[in-house]
Amino acid sequence: MKPGAGHVARDAGGNPAPRVRRPAPGARRPVSSFMIKRLAIIGVGLIGGSLALALRKRGLVGEVVGIGRGEANLRRGVELEVIDRYSLDPREGVRDADLVFIATPVCTIAGIVAAIAPHLAPGAIVTDGGSVKEEIVAACEPLMPKGSFFVGGHPIAGTEHSGVEAAFSSLYERRRCILTPTPRTDPSALALVARMWEEAGSQVVLMDVHKHDRVLAAISHLPHMVAYSLVNAVGGYDRFEENILRYSAGGFRDFTRIASSDPVMWRDIAVMNRDAVLEMLDLFAGSLSDLRRLVAAGDEAGLERFFARSKEQRDGIN
Repeated sequence: MKPGAGHVARDAGGNPAPRVRRPAPGARRPVSSFMIKRLAIIGVGLIGGSLALALRKRGLVGEVVGIGRGEANLRRGVELEVIDRYSLDPREGVRDADLVFIATPVCTIAGIVAAIAPHLAPGAIVTDGGSVKEEIVAACEPLMPKGSFFVGGHPIAGTEHSGVEAAFSSLYERRRCILTPTPRTDPSALALVARMWEEAGSQVVLMDVHKHDRVLAAISHLPHMVAYSLVNAVGGYDRFEENILRYSAGGFRDFTRIASSDPVMWRDIAVMNRDAVLEMLDLFAGSLSDLRRLVAAGDEAGLERFFARSKEQRDGIN
């Protein structure tokens, strides 16, 4: 599926900006002319599987080929009708694919693109779902053969669960998906990938790769680091001869839910986005130090201001 030509609107920075379509409440969804004849998904888990299900539900994909190393997971994907068939060999699996979506740990993406690039069909588009973009895009763009295209992407959606059985068709509805075009990005390929995410239910946002990595370090990577650290700290509290985590209730469980996420994925994110994560950890450490000082001083007015400022900002999140 070669990207079709067409006008692409511009965002405030002059970059191509896909139009976000929002049907009126209660309106019937118009019949879409968008179709991916063959979609290859490398990494058939929550992220990749949910994209396949979202497109299948809307009748927007012909054949879905699953690619991965875990054959049991891929067989289950066929049973659940997430994918039509599978391959353990990425080079074979992407053959004749119109679009390839890579949903694997961030440290593996560039290596996968290097392996599949010589086997891509002319006009094929490769995109990814990694939550780190600057290093991935810089590595992958030069690997693409002439006439094929790479578009960096990151759907802002997920749960703490993994594997194909965790996938569901509505994961991306009313969520944002960030695409990170560069001067090398083909405008038509960008528009097609944007259309795919719109059809899956997402609002598409364009963002510079450098900004993306710092924004995500703040709103996603830091919360995960804090959740993991909090569970380790409380779990390691040894004043009593029992694990006090067994007493945890709603607040602790809700706050630390994301600490059940895949440790390998978050190991790779912490390493690949190291500078931005460290910047946010230092910022958080400063805020935590301020809170400790207020608690130690018994500063009631200061504590109330601290908590009120946080509540105001949290209540303002849409």
